[in-house]
Amino acid sequence: MGLERVSFKRERLGLGKMNWAIIAVVSTILFVFYFFRRFEKAEVSAKEIALIATMTTLAAIMRVPFAVFPSVQPTTFLVMITGYVFGAQTGFVVGALTALVSNFFLGQGPWTLWQMLGWGICGSIAALLAKQEKGFNLKNFTALAAFCGYFFGWIMNIWHWVGFVYPLNMKTFLATYVASFPFDTLHVLGNIAFSAVFGQTFYTVLKRFQRKFRVVFFK
Repeated sequence: MGLERVSFKRERLGLGKMNWAIIAVVSTILFVFYFFRRFEKAEVSAKEIALIATMTTLAAIMRVPFAVFPSVQPTTFLVMITGYVFGAQTGFVVGALTALVSNFFLGQGPWTLWQMLGWGICGSIAALLAKQEKGFNLKNFTALAAFCGYFFGWIMNIWHWVGFVYPLNMKTFLATYVASFPFDTLHVLGNIAFSAVFGQTFYTVLKRFQRKFRVVFFK
């Protein structure tokens, strides 16, 4: 009887873990699908598609050579500066597609979906900041980029916790976040460096592109 109870308890714990995993994955899929559905229904010009393709390619390619440095890459900065200039919808699409495209070189897996969500939200958050600013505020943008370094890590930690940690409880949840803190901090420092060095330059170039082609972007 004792062995049967232990076995039954383990089975219930396993089902609970699977349920949490299913809920997390389905919620993420629906969130990403919602943004792409909105993008599909909107009136998108050929120039905007070209812009999205260009920024996605740049962010994806620049991620590859930095893969040897744990958590340090310019991808988050590039996604955020795109969202800052061109709006939340464009920022999310560029962020999501960047994860998908770059992982054709670095390896696809269940983590791709969570990276799409994380970078997509970072692009949208930057657009929300732009609405509060007149022009480009490097200090505020850099501070937000630092926050997004941790925020992206928090999203990826959920995937890791649900998919690989057992049992699922507050103790293992906190342990997962504590273990990732050094890597998330490297991401933060990288975002600060890229924003401080290239932020104003990229903003000026992208704004010039926006004015030159007179593209109407999503708000």
